[in-house]
Amino acid sequence: MPDATNLYLFVVAALLLLIVPGPNMAFVSSHAVAHGWRAGLAAALGISLADVLMTVMVSAGLGALVMSWAPAFDLIRWAGACYLMWLAWQALKTPPADTDTQATQALFRKILARATLNSLLNPKALLFFMVFLPQFVTVGASSVTSQLMFLGLLLALIALIFHSLLGICAGRLHGRLRKGLISKRLGAYGFAAVMTALAARLLVLNRPL
Repeated sequence: MPDATNLYLFVVAALLLLIVPGPNMAFVSSHAVAHGWRAGLAAALGISLADVLMTVMVSAGLGALVMSWAPAFDLIRWAGACYLMWLAWQALKTPPADTDTQATQALFRKILARATLNSLLNPKALLFFMVFLPQFVTVGASSVTSQLMFLGLLLALIALIFHSLLGICAGRLHGRLRKGLISKRLGAYGFAAVMTALAARLLVLNRPL
């Protein structure tokens, strides 16, 4: 485990990074507005699951191995953009439901999978873990691998709490939109617009030097 000073700085830095609007915040909010607060929780859980997976990759050295291959960044970036555009298209072509049966366990499992895959298909997320976590490792305190795992899991937990609260707050808007099909269609357009914007963001990313 890192020493107390590094741990404190890590938690503060993580919180500061989370409150800055970004793709994860937009992903959670858009799903919560479109499908309710439970969907926001599912998205938050999916993002944290991806954080855990990327922590494992970084701790095992797999992240550096993947990014050492020059085309990897662009391949992941393009795959992520295509996936987000597909989500936008699905939102537009699926007719809005006129009942509350839309909020089902199957939908939430799908949103969890979407959130996990979306995070994993963002090359900047993996690079972030590779750069951010090692800064707070205490040399000589314990093995670097165990410290990276601890920090990554702690970050995933903090992110889960933050995004869950965000999803609950954003989900309150869903209750105001679900009264009519016109409002639901507007919600679908809003969701598609967010996914398209996130896809465009991925497409303009440049590989760090």
